[in-house]
Amino acid sequence: MRYTAAMAGDERIVTRAAQPEDAELERSLRPRRLAEFPGQERVKENLAIAIEAAKQRGEPLDHILFYGPPGLGKTTLANIVAHEMGVSIRTTSGPAVERPGDLAAILTNLRPNDVLFIDEIHRLSRAVEEILYPAMEDFALDLVIGRGPGARSVRLAMPKFTLIGATTRYAMVSSPLRDRFGAVFRLDFYDVPTLVTIVRRSASILGLEIPDDAAEEIARRSRGTPRVANRLLRRVRDYAQVRAGGRITLEAAREALALLEVDELGLDETDRALLRCIVEKFDGGPVGLDTLAASTSEEADTIMDVYEPFLLQIGFLQRTPRGRVATPAAYRHLGLTPRADAAQRSLWDEGSSA
Repeated sequence: MRYTAAMAGDERIVTRAAQPEDAELERSLRPRRLAEFPGQERVKENLAIAIEAAKQRGEPLDHILFYGPPGLGKTTLANIVAHEMGVSIRTTSGPAVERPGDLAAILTNLRPNDVLFIDEIHRLSRAVEEILYPAMEDFALDLVIGRGPGARSVRLAMPKFTLIGATTRYAMVSSPLRDRFGAVFRLDFYDVPTLVTIVRRSASILGLEIPDDAAEEIARRSRGTPRVANRLLRRVRDYAQVRAGGRITLEAAREALALLEVDELGLDETDRALLRCIVEKFDGGPVGLDTLAASTSEEADTIMDVYEPFLLQIGFLQRTPRGRVATPAAYRHLGLTPRADAAQRSLWDEGSSA
């Protein structure tokens, strides 16, 4: 089975398709207020100031764009903003809004000051974006009625609202659309202490007792991502229930994560297969993205959006003008001896991109 980027972001780490009860659990673990949201301190501080200022003026919040790798809290923050503002939120995604009429129907059903959240906003079509521009700037819809010489343009006023966009591909958001957002925030990977806080909070919500060492073990293997941390916690809970007498311990956590093939750094079998492909089939690289995708039977977008960000973050992979290169650290993690020229080759590629 080949995964799209969206599917991989939702289903990796777990060896089966996500079940409805898992999705419901995911929603129940999400914070509802900024004070409950761990990490991303600079983003939270700026949001808190903007929200308080908008509430004091009695105006809708300015349009916001969140970007960063999957699972870092973009959707959660959008819902928190709506909750803090005391308004309703309408959620959709770029691929779901296929025609300008779809977006017009959504916009005309918004109430004053409501939040419209568009996930994967970089995937909006150009025709849909054209409808969005006047809505964001002037809170109006420009509609064309009729065809041919008799066609006429009509501008309809609509309630003021806040658009919150989320994307994993900031560069693919068109420049005219980016320029219309009043605030743009990048979400970064979380450190281990923050992830420990998230794991302990989620365990409390699920009614689980978890010792500090087990919480830290899960946090260290969560790829700096809260969504992964919560998913691993649920799988450890399942393992403990079936094979460890219902008690989560450090040993039970390690055994469960080993069964899931999640190693000490949080890499799963797909990550390791990707690195092995570069090292063994392409002599450590450089190798082009499309070639790498074909060799691993993964979508190029999946590799770029889901796998690469963390591998780049921990220094196992480099992007160069000629393609992807495995670093000496990746060789060592796979138990292989780095090529003598691996470091020099990476430096050469970096220099040629300058």
